[in-house]
Order: sequence, then structure tokens, then C-alpha cells
Amino acid sequence: MKIFFHPDFLEQYAFDPAAEPGRLDPALDALRDGYTFSEPRPAEQEEILRVHTERHWRSIASDELLLHTALLAAGAALEAAETAVNGGQAFALCRPPGHHASADSSWGFCYFNNIAVAVKHLLHQGKVESALIVDFDLHFGDGTASIFQGDQAVKFWHSREGAARRYTDILEKDLQSCSSDLVAVSAGFDRGVDDWGGMLTADDYYLIGTLLGDYARQKCGGRIFAVLEGGYNPMALAGNIESFLEGLRE
Repeated sequence: MKIFFHPDFLEQYAFDPAAEPGRLDPALDALRDGYTFSEPRPAEQEEILRVHTERHWRSIASDELLLHTALLAAGAALEAAETAVNGGQAFALCRPPGHHASADSSWGFCYFNNIAVAVKHLLHQGKVESALIVDFDLHFGDGTASIFQGDQAVKFWHSREGAARRYTDILEKDLQSCSSDLVAVSAGFDRGVDDWGGMLTADDYYLIGTLLGDYARQKCGGRIFAVLEGGYNPMALAGNIESFLEGLRE
């Protein structure tokens, strides 16, 4: 399992909960000794424009620090995706998140849609013909859904179910009917019991990781990567990420 992280993700690039100082520090400490870390390259403008409009690019580019950090986050997703198609598991420990960014707009602490940029890249390069995007964030990934609406190559999964047992049961059942070349995970942890959602425990995130890891190994040659979305209690976020990744690599 490779973790894509850049020290600049620790810097405050905006004034919102995703960008607050200290948000990623406990997760970095929790993962540092058990995983291989690699610094991502920034995404290129051409890669961003496969997903976003020129107008949206210009709106983000007007803030130099924000652009720098957002390109690194998209780059972390791209590097994680490349790792997955080459047979390795990967997680982008990055910010800002991305799943509320549509082609021409963004909200919810998101700027570029990291997961969409990565999946579009793989499809464009012909490295996969289909992808399943699983978004287990508390909030619906409306940007991702809109970007891939009508795209037969990409299936987008998100459940609004709250109760832990019901939620994981739905995920397990829905995975049984899916087929894809690769799994891309929008890994948002704000559904956690000690976060905004107050629903899922560390054990639930371990189970989600296990379900997704098993699916990837059985259905698509183990090709799976995940990208951080929400999660705003730093200590809870660290524990939940660690549990999810442990389940994923079982």
C-alpha cells in the first residue's frame, strides 16, 4: 500500500473546515511507520481540463496558493490511480477534497474533482475501459455524479443510509452486482461516530475497506485506489483512515 502525500497539504490554503491547520497531522503520524510514502506531482492543466471547463480553471487559478494545493491534490489522485492499474493499492492523503466539484463549479470545500480527474485520465489513456466509483462520504458527491452522468464506462455508488449495519449491508449487496476494471474510492470519513455524521465506527470503516478490497481482488485484479474527501475531527479521522486501510489491504 502506497500513500501519496505532500508536506504542502499541511499548509492552510483556504478558510474552511477541510483546510484547517492540524487536520491531517494525526493521520500522518498514524500512517507514517506502516506505509510507504511518496510525494505526488502536481496535476497538469490538460489533465484538469478533461474534467473541468476553462472558466472553472481560471476561477481557481486566480488564487495562486489554492491552485498550487488543488493541483497537488489532483496529482495525488492521479498517482494513486496509476499505482492501482500497475497492480498496487494506493491512498491519496490529500486536501482539498473534490467530490463536490462539477465541470464548471464547486462548493463544499472542493475545487477540482480529484477522483474524476484520476478516472478520466485512466479512461483517456486506455488503461481501463470501465470504473466503479464508490463514495462513502456523509455527503452526496454531486460533482462526481454530474461529471459522469450518462457515461456508460463509469458507475457511481453512494448510499444515504445512516445506520452502520444497514449501510455496510447495502454496500456488500450492491458490490455483488457490479463489474468493472478498477475501483476508485472517494473516502470521506465525516460519517464517523465522532465526526459530523455520528454513525460509523472504526470497525465499520475496517469492514468497508475489507468489502472493497475483496471486491477488487475478485472482480478487477486488485486494482483499487482511494482519495480522501471529508472527515473533520483530526483524531477520529486518523483512526478511521487507519482502520479503512487495514481492511483494504487484508
